Amino acid sequence: MGTRSEKDKEKEKEKDKDLERLIPVAGGGDLENGACSNSYSPEDSPTPPSSYSTGKEAISKVIRSWAWKKFITGCVILFPIAMTFYITWWFICFVDGFFSPIYTHLGINVFGLGFVTSISFIFLVGVFISSWLGASVLGLGEWLIKKMPLMGYVYSASKQISAAISTDHNSQAFKEVAIIKHPRVGEYALGFITSTLVLQKSSGPEELCCVYLPTNHLYLGDIYLVNSKDIMRPSLSVREGIVVK
Repeated sequence: MGTRSEKDKEKEKEKDKDLERLIPVAGGGDLENGACSNSYSPEDSPTPPSSYSTGKEAISKVIRSWAWKKFITGCVILFPIAMTFYITWWFICFVDGFFSPIYTHLGINVFGLGFVTSISFIFLVGVFISSWLGASVLGLGEWLIKKMPLMGYVYSASKQISAAISTDHNSQAFKEVAIIKHPRVGEYALGFITSTLVLQKSSGPEELCCVYLPTNHLYLGDIYLVNSKDIMRPSLSVREGIVVK
């Protein structure tokens, strides 16, 4: 009986050791004297976020959103003003650069003097071309330029654009702003009336308008013959139509 009890005790100890190997031990699994030390600390449990941190994040998001909206508003307001000043300054410097090197060579360094000289020169050219002698010189210069292969096309296109926005109504290439149905029903295109003609038909004469539709800015486009009754004429001047286009 004694030997059996000792064997039973040894078996029970082996079972306890096997159970100790199978049971997961918290805190590193330290075993001392065949006993399982399963320690648990409240620090190991995840702590729920406090209401203070949640409120702080919400306030920071509101502040960031408000600051971003105000920044975008400032950009929207200042962008056109900055572009206006930049383009104006660029134009003044560009025009001033025509005659400012001459004054610099003479030792006169006054900013804006070249700009005033350029404006005065343009005015004098306009006065000279308005005379009979100036018109003759201009005609001879145009004849020479049009004989050149590449410069002739560039000059012709530039002259048409200048004639379109000219204050002389007799030389205007664009007579009126027009809106026509193009390219299909329900869609409209903005163009310019260049001339009118009368088509003789068996049913009677039909008045047609030559409408120029720019396809690439202003110097390239197509011309369409449209019945004058199918043309809508907005209350826009030619200059306003060019700006809109």
